[in-house]
Amino acid sequence: MSVYDDRKQELEEHEFRMGLERGRLAVTLDLLTDALVLVGQHGVYCQSARQPGKPAMDIQLISKCITDAKELVSSVMTELKRSKAL
Repeated sequence: MSVYDDRKQELEEHEFRMGLERGRLAVTLDLLTDALVLVGQHGVYCQSARQPGKPAMDIQLISKCITDAKELVSSVMTELKRSKAL
């Protein structure tokens, strides 16, 4: 099933409030946040042997990638808002 079908209501709501591009990016941020939460929960159970108290290295890398992706999406949303205001 397509993300457009799975997230139809969320997409419609955000697209109506923020416009097509920013609305879709907002839903993307929500999905990335959900993924980050799941990775964080997994990291609690998959501890690093080398660094006690920290998640395994693969969990740390996945978390960093998702966090970086969220930052990039957020910056695009900001630029779209700024360019629309001009």
